[in-house]
Amino acid sequence: MANPGCEILVTDTPLRDTRRAAAAEDVAPGCGAVVDFWGAVRPRENGREIEGIDYEAHRAMAEHQLRKIGEQATQKFRLARVIIHHRIGFIAVGEPSLFLRVASLHREEAFRASQWIVSELKEKVPIWKRPRFLARTVDGERRAAESKAPPGAGASRPLHETSSSAGMTKATQ
Repeated sequence: MANPGCEILVTDTPLRDTRRAAAAEDVAPGCGAVVDFWGAVRPRENGREIEGIDYEAHRAMAEHQLRKIGEQATQKFRLARVIIHHRIGFIAVGEPSLFLRVASLHREEAFRASQWIVSELKEKVPIWKRPRFLARTVDGERRAAESKAPPGAGASRPLHETSSSAGMTKATQ
């Protein structure tokens, strides 16, 4: 069942277009807390400098899982509103790959729900990542290296890999 208080988006467009102050349509009457979380691409992956991350997803499945997580969070934490936007494609260091907004009656539920949603997303949503590592030339210049991750790189939990995600690891923030 669709939840009008749950907005899900998997997109290849920059999430900075999503940046906006908590608007009236995002906050149900009576809410006392709105928590926004931005997950940004870090400059290092497995101890190595990166240019950014290529994210790949099984879009329909990812949207389905995100919706399930949003609806579960709505019930578990008594949320009035959940917005989850995840970007796919290449995302440069410092750019956001995840935007999450939750609205609830009290701040404690909003903060706990935000943490729970991100943890569930990392574990259950079929989104994979492949870092683009930077390499140094002989004269010390940085340049993009081969985008294939080195053996053993990636998430510490089991990977959700398919033939289309060769060389990619489960996305984590």
